[in-house]
Amino acid sequence: MCGIAGVIDFDQDISEQTAIFKAMQTAILRRGMDQNGMHITKHAALLHTRLAIIDPEYGRQPMQYTDGQEIYDIIYNGELYNTAEIAAQLRKEGCELKTHCDTEVVLQAYAHYGADCLHHFNGIFAFAIWEERKQRLFLARDRIGVKPLFYYQSGNQLIFGSELKAILAHPAVPHEIDSNGISQVILFAPGRTPGCGVFRNMKEILPAHAASFTKQHGLMISQYWELEAREHTENFQQTVEHVRFLLTDAIQRQLISDVPIGTFLSGGLDSSLISSVAAREFAKQGRILHTFSVDYLDNDKYFQKSKFQPNSDPVFIREMQAYLQAEHHWTILNTAQLANALFDAVHARDLPGMADVDASLLAFCKEIKAHVTVALSGECADELFGGYPWYRDPEIRSAYGFPWSQNIADRLAFARPEIRELLEQRKDMDQAYQATLARTALLDQESDTEKRMKEMMRLHLDWFMQTLLDRKDRMSMWHSLEVRVPFCDHRIAQYLYNIPWEWKEYQGYEKGLLREAMKDYLPERILWRKKSPYPKTHHPHYLTTVSKLLEDRIAKPDAPILKIIRKEALENLIYGNDPIQFYGQLMTKPQTIAYFIQLDYWLEAYQIKICV
Repeated sequence: MCGIAGVIDFDQDISEQTAIFKAMQTAILRRGMDQNGMHITKHAALLHTRLAIIDPEYGRQPMQYTDGQEIYDIIYNGELYNTAEIAAQLRKEGCELKTHCDTEVVLQAYAHYGADCLHHFNGIFAFAIWEERKQRLFLARDRIGVKPLFYYQSGNQLIFGSELKAILAHPAVPHEIDSNGISQVILFAPGRTPGCGVFRNMKEILPAHAASFTKQHGLMISQYWELEAREHTENFQQTVEHVRFLLTDAIQRQLISDVPIGTFLSGGLDSSLISSVAAREFAKQGRILHTFSVDYLDNDKYFQKSKFQPNSDPVFIREMQAYLQAEHHWTILNTAQLANALFDAVHARDLPGMADVDASLLAFCKEIKAHVTVALSGECADELFGGYPWYRDPEIRSAYGFPWSQNIADRLAFARPEIRELLEQRKDMDQAYQATLARTALLDQESDTEKRMKEMMRLHLDWFMQTLLDRKDRMSMWHSLEVRVPFCDHRIAQYLYNIPWEWKEYQGYEKGLLREAMKDYLPERILWRKKSPYPKTHHPHYLTTVSKLLEDRIAKPDAPILKIIRKEALENLIYGNDPIQFYGQLMTKPQTIAYFIQLDYWLEAYQIKICV
């Protein structure tokens, strides 16, 4: 993967603003430190940092192409998994390709098909193409939203980038949050409203959307793909075979790389399936797969079973290790590493995030990068196949509101009185929930259960999954590690959307359909293992450590967090015994304390002005 950024300004000559562009480029240098480049004209600057995966020698960017009528320059962050098919079709239609990298395929496809090129792509991407003669910028983001693309517009000026930090490095962009930003960090965090960049007037191109920017028409945004409600016409056995094909095909396509590649392995269903398919493909080539797992110091001693986490991962990881005959790598994290990484995780995300869930992945990715440059991970299977507990609990799934955030009153209780009143007046959570339901494609003849399950899938794709994809992208790219997510293939999402719910939970198991479709790829105990969430430390010293960190931060009278959060509420969080689930089962008391540490640090480190 890579980092992209740029500036379009139709009101002034920006060709001499090299220092600004260098600062923007440097801000995202960690996304790709193999190569970097700039393309600067009177009204446009395209900036790129490259993590070379395919065709390292000839895939340098920005890349230029001219068809005799127009001059096209591209900066691209992503991977196309059907590059060969598109390249063959382009050649058949008279195009000449000089490399075998997907950047050139995207560029020439745009020159050849225009915006319709997006319908040809299977992959994860965010890219910008500048057309010099038309003086037009084209921006696009992949269908599921795996790769990020933010922007800030002020009149005839547009500043964009892979990460917020690239845009914030431009002197024209203020480091401010208004009432909407406050709402995001108190009510929605660690998620955020789709399309919202939290900072004042900062926005994000939505998944499956593209945009053009010209002086005449300004910024025009359009959607090029959406989940469709269709009658499911295949029988159960055909559905099983179809799922099996789609998943194995997605994994096999995503194993293409000119640099070392491996897989995450948690011992759960999703990562184990990916690793198993990958190991078989590697075996055909006489290669050994590298797999990677994370655990926490003394977790074998302190692990506590719960409804959501009935068992620990290591025993299942070792069983898969023996089954795969892979070269396995363990990362064991201690409390100090987790606590220290909380602060780097803020810089990686440019926002307070998922606390130690972010921090642990950040530290884990650093260790993985020492061995491979690309890794495959199992994110998003639960969103598509209905694996989360709230999918299967009729009471929770029928409850009004986001299933993972049923504690709005508890969140509001942290806010200062004037902030709480403001947030209650805005009613952001209610409006966001209703808007998401309104976007859900349904069939009239469906049962109430089927309609609700489609709404649940829509909620997860737009919200919960985007939070996890944000986390995966920022934490991995902080260490120039490309992480691919085969379950995010848009073909899988569309097909799964219309499969009857009773088939998805085949034989009463969460993700029962997935288990049935892939049963030949796993040992029985792994195949039928009950879902367990992302692992976290159970060491009591972690709670002690983060409690002391937050205690020290709020002891300062000028602590920025105290401008929006009640000190008494934070003290009660630290010293009290009230149970809390800040973001589903992923964020209980230790993670909530860590989140407020991140929030205070973010306000301080990014020198954020609060405008309400």
